[in-house]
Amino acid sequence: MICNYRFNKLNEGWTFIETLIVIAIVLILTSSVGFMSFRYIDKAKTVTGRSQIETFTLALNSYFFDTRSFPTASQGLAALWEEPRFSPIPEGWRGPYLDKPVPQDPWGNEYEYQVPGPHNLPFGIRSLGADGLQGGSGIMEDISSWEN
Repeated sequence: MICNYRFNKLNEGWTFIETLIVIAIVLILTSSVGFMSFRYIDKAKTVTGRSQIETFTLALNSYFFDTRSFPTASQGLAALWEEPRFSPIPEGWRGPYLDKPVPQDPWGNEYEYQVPGPHNLPFGIRSLGADGLQGGSGIMEDISSWEN
């Protein structure tokens, strides 16, 4: 009995090869999940950009209802957070119209604000996407208030 107990005790545990196989499997699974998550991060940034532009659009409309004008291009989107201090100073400003200062787009660039906007719209807001350049496709595509 004693001899059999010692023999079983020595054979317990994993061998070096078994350990390497388990580590390899874990690394393969982890790397595949990591690569899949990058795709979702890029998609989340695009959705965030669209959502922020929609928020700015609503805030600009509220600004317009109070002041009867949109901020000028020089006042920019910052006029939604704090009252403009240079001409034309809007009468009736009841802001702030956003919950926090205007953020950069999800890729760290400033949003473009145009007055008047393209296609005879009163204003336009655009993010230039991941590359920061006009045009592009996929994650490099521009996000704007005047296009879907």
